[in-house]
Amino acid sequence: MLINCVAYQEGKKLKDITIEEISDYLLIPNCFVWVALLDAELAELEKMREEFDLHPLAVEDAWNSHQRPKIEEYGDSLFAAMHLVKMDGDDVTVGEVDVFVGLNFVLSVRNRNNDGFLGVRARCEREPHLLSHGAGFVFYALMDAVVDRYFPVLDALESELEDIEEQIFIKGSARSNIERLYELKRKVTTLKHAVAPLIEETSKLHRGRVPTVCANTREYFRDVYDHLNRIHASIENMRETIGTAIQVNLSMVTIEESEVTKRLAAWAGIFAVATAFVGIWGMNFDVMPELRMKYGYPAALTAIALVCGILYRRFKKAGWL
Repeated sequence: MLINCVAYQEGKKLKDITIEEISDYLLIPNCFVWVALLDAELAELEKMREEFDLHPLAVEDAWNSHQRPKIEEYGDSLFAAMHLVKMDGDDVTVGEVDVFVGLNFVLSVRNRNNDGFLGVRARCEREPHLLSHGAGFVFYALMDAVVDRYFPVLDALESELEDIEEQIFIKGSARSNIERLYELKRKVTTLKHAVAPLIEETSKLHRGRVPTVCANTREYFRDVYDHLNRIHASIENMRETIGTAIQVNLSMVTIEESEVTKRLAAWAGIFAVATAFVGIWGMNFDVMPELRMKYGYPAALTAIALVCGILYRRFKKAGWL
């Protein structure tokens, strides 16, 4: 579905144009066309390929729309695939935006995500002195918007981790904490898969041999590179903290099991003494001490209760009960 198709010249918007007019505006000096598509059909991508002379392999990647984040160079044009990560309730969802950038065009294809880039377009149009850098600046603005959307996701995951950490030492919560930590680890890994590949790819846009389309905006891509590094460092810290929290929870499980084992052993010891007394006095012998004592039965019960009471007090004092 076509969202926007706009022509710009020297940083200023000329007009909204139709797809059929694209080829005419591409011939105008200092003019570029910015097209935005949502969940594009194959026929739409083929039409864009004809208008912008896109590489077939890049178009195929955009059609598959399940790409690892990457930036590939095809002659004077670039193809970038980036993941759109956002929080949907308590879960993390992943969409994708594929961007084709040439000297006189920008084509973005958004998939499986309802958050558009109208704010990016408005921002660019408010800064014509920056938009005059051409398609390269639009590419930066789109990438910057994608990366900025990672920060709220990171904040939400950090808040979730802090909430779990507060529950770690609450008795009986170890199992649920471990389940929540593993679920959180999955979410953090999803964000990591979106960020980590872009770091190396973005570094190619501001140092060394920079692609022609990004030559005038290399310092802007350095800013994106710094943001990605900050996010990646936070992700790694979270992964380490989650690993530590899992180990602590496993230790808590072991401690709780040890407490149960000690409690069972203490009660077993108490009942073992009672069983020993009953076993001795319950033997069927004619000649046996205390066999014909008038108060033998209450004395035996008193002795059993006394010894069991002493053992209970000792185990209680030792912390086993």
